[in-house]
Amino acid sequence: MIKKVIITIILGIVSLGIILLQTVAGDEPVQRYGSTDTVKLPQPKYSSKVSIEKALLERRSVREYKDKSLALAEISQLLWASQGITAPEGFRTAPSAGALYPLEVYVVAGNVDNLPDGIYKYKLRAHELVLVAKGDKRDELCAAALGQASIKYSAAVIVFAAVYERTTKKYGDRGVRYVHMEVGHAAQNIYLQSVSLNLGTLVVGAFNDREVKRVINMPDEEQPLYIMPVGKR
Repeated sequence: MIKKVIITIILGIVSLGIILLQTVAGDEPVQRYGSTDTVKLPQPKYSSKVSIEKALLERRSVREYKDKSLALAEISQLLWASQGITAPEGFRTAPSAGALYPLEVYVVAGNVDNLPDGIYKYKLRAHELVLVAKGDKRDELCAAALGQASIKYSAAVIVFAAVYERTTKKYGDRGVRYVHMEVGHAAQNIYLQSVSLNLGTLVVGAFNDREVKRVINMPDEEQPLYIMPVGKR
């Protein structure tokens, strides 16, 4: 009986030591958000003091940002603007040909309050982020985008990808055109929402597709379309 108690105590000490070593090594899981790989986003707001006319008037491509962090609520608002659910039927903030919704949205976080650095995929139905990869990947993404510095010095980067087959299975080759129209709608939503939040962003379309896929860890069926760095104006 005494031997069993001693063995139990030793195993407990060893387990505690392993946890402490992982924490010191920076391998601490994201458990404070309720899961090792999921971050529940704050609820988006549906009104602001900035009119749609003012947002249109002030919409610009902004390439330089202040060295300040973004709030998780701001990330939440931008993602909702891009592809948020707006009706029980599943309709979204951006129109989609045949309501087929080919777009996938990622966040590359590097300076966001209460969000560890890493790559996250937006799960719009639950309005949450799912961890894809740990660590700050802005430098790698910048290199994949031909060294465009706005990506490196942003607080976070939104990346759009598409699964073309969701649309082309109904519309054939013309569906490719519809996908490109759709990502333009979603990107404009982010532009306008950024004005409302006093943030800066722009659309980056020049990049090495294969390298972006590798950095973001996209599945084979997804193709990168847009990169949108975001930061404080």
